[in-house]
Amino acid sequence: MKIAVLDDYQSAVSRLECHQLLAGHEVHVLTQSLNDEALVEALRGFDAVVLIRERTSFSAELLRKLPDLKLISQTGKVSGHIDVAAATSLGITIVEGVGDPTAPAELTWALIMAAYRRIPQYAAQMKAGRWQRSSDESQYDGIGRTLKGDTLGIWGYGKIGRLIAHYGKAFGMNVLVWGREASRAQAQQDGHQAADTKEHFFAQADVLTLHLRLNDATRGIVSAADLALMKPTSLLVNTSRAELLETGAIQRALAAGRPGGAALDVFETEPASTDELGLMADNVVATPHLGYVEQKGYELYFGSAFQNVVDFFAGHPKNVLNPQTL
Repeated sequence: MKIAVLDDYQSAVSRLECHQLLAGHEVHVLTQSLNDEALVEALRGFDAVVLIRERTSFSAELLRKLPDLKLISQTGKVSGHIDVAAATSLGITIVEGVGDPTAPAELTWALIMAAYRRIPQYAAQMKAGRWQRSSDESQYDGIGRTLKGDTLGIWGYGKIGRLIAHYGKAFGMNVLVWGREASRAQAQQDGHQAADTKEHFFAQADVLTLHLRLNDATRGIVSAADLALMKPTSLLVNTSRAELLETGAIQRALAAGRPGGAALDVFETEPASTDELGLMADNVVATPHLGYVEQKGYELYFGSAFQNVVDFFAGHPKNVLNPQTL
């Protein structure tokens, strides 16, 4: 079968051990994101595509232009970037993979520590020959801080949120959780604090990290008014989805000085540049959506996705999201 793996920015897929699962199939790995007609032309004649998370969206219009497509194999879970109803009506089967919260949780904690101690800024200044400077601009040329004794605010107490809470406790932080009533109750049962109100949550957190799924209910759930409640010394961390924040809210909030800094791994347009987003200041630590980009995680994600492809074309489909197509 003819299989395309999309958006492999780092040309990592062909070097994975699990790539051997597709031996015997014709596999093409695309390393650049394509849109519209260029994507249609690139995928003409392909039987299956393997998607790396949500890097490419498959709308009804796009799916209708791919008459040979039989299978979409998703690394991890489908998260709104595929028109499932359209795929089902066109007889295109969607299979889902598995994931692990470890890599995004560790990346979140790395960003928190890096931003708090201003490590990227100090490292860049040292390479430029300036000793113990964190910025050329006086307003950002401050010293770092320890985490112990500060309040770690977590919005979203799922698998990743719970890991972050454990990390915070290990570093001597006070953990404060906001979210659904069931999440807050579970957090309290685990020995953490639950915020009484969203306003209290934003006002009290020294570090506020978001761990919510993106859907219609959570899109834009963090407003500019919420961010304005944060301390001028606080840090906003987002490794989940950029669209959880109102468009432009973080840029306006940082310009106003509340919060005092941000650590971001996700952006509304990806690939993205900090220059385009107005996030070049030294109170921002930004990484290019690395939350799940990690060797062990890739083997897990792609191993599952590739096995789903093999099973489907062998006539034994598993982990099917839309079984009507079978």
